[in-house]
Amino acid sequence: QVQLAESGGGLVQPGDSLRLSCAPSGSTRSTYTMAWFRQAPGKEREFVAAFRWRGGATSYSDSVKGRFTVSRGDAKNTLYLQMNSLNTEDTAVYCCAYGPYAIISSMPSQDAYTYWGQGTQVTVSS
Repeated sequence: QVQLAESGGGLVQPGDSLRLSCAPSGSTRSTYTMAWFRQAPGKEREFVAAFRWRGGATSYSDSVKGRFTVSRGDAKNTLYLQMNSLNTEDTAVYCCAYGPYAIISSMPSQDAYTYWGQGTQVTVSS
């Protein structure tokens, strides 16, 4: 079992930045893939970004490419999502996901992930 603890959400204005964190604990593997997904009210959950620990491969959705950066921290294998130039369409609950090693083409798929966090709310509003 792997537990995921997300943090960093909040209420910001359009154009602002936020950084989300996700710290896995429990029976983590030596190689794995972690990702961020989000779900806005009344919409399906959608892929945001992913990071593969072996080799550091990343994947982004077109809607966040160039504005968001996914990375890992040095301590405790924390996954970060740096979100810049936020707009109202970024408002959603952001969930962290964890799974085994995934090829890049599979990283946006929810099926690639076994464990999910509870999510953290990000609200962008003026």
